[in-house]
Amino acid sequence: MALNDVALCSRALVRLGANPITSFNDGTAESEIAATLYGSIRDALLSAYPWTFASGQLVLNDLVDNPIADYSNAFQLPNDYLRAISAGTGNKGKGLNYRIARSALHCNAQSVNLTYIFRPEEEEFPPFFDTALIARLSAEFCIPVTESTSRSETHYQIAEREYARARQIDIQQDSPNRIDDFTLINVRG
Repeated sequence: MALNDVALCSRALVRLGANPITSFNDGTAESEIAATLYGSIRDALLSAYPWTFASGQLVLNDLVDNPIADYSNAFQLPNDYLRAISAGTGNKGKGLNYRIARSALHCNAQSVNLTYIFRPEEEEFPPFFDTALIARLSAEFCIPVTESTSRSETHYQIAEREYARARQIDIQQDSPNRIDDFTLINVRG
């Protein structure tokens, strides 16, 4: 069952023993805490790891204003951009030397293929990520809701375990990384 933002926050609140919310505008302390913290916690968890469900590739649009120094071209990052994984040119998604500055990617290439982490809709989150996000939300909501630092520490430990479990599941959905070019391998012939 796909969960939306309010349902994710409600489940985190229930884990704390608090009342669930029906919207971020319920007028309760719980809904205000959830509305204030949810977006930044979600984005932090999404951008902390190259999740397969939140990874995409895109050819970037060239910007008119070029960088002042170091690189010759600037490209606009997408609106849903959270973090770069790699950049390439031609038919490659990696191998390009670049720098992210403000909302632009600077490089010396004429075109850029960006592999990046984006913000998918909550309904697109797989169940293993929902579980990790709910655990992290309950840890972050714990002190404002319960005022208990010892409970908060316990919830953070649970959140770290759920995050590690989610990463393990996610990594199994991709081919293992291989070394494409390494001088010691090339020397061996």
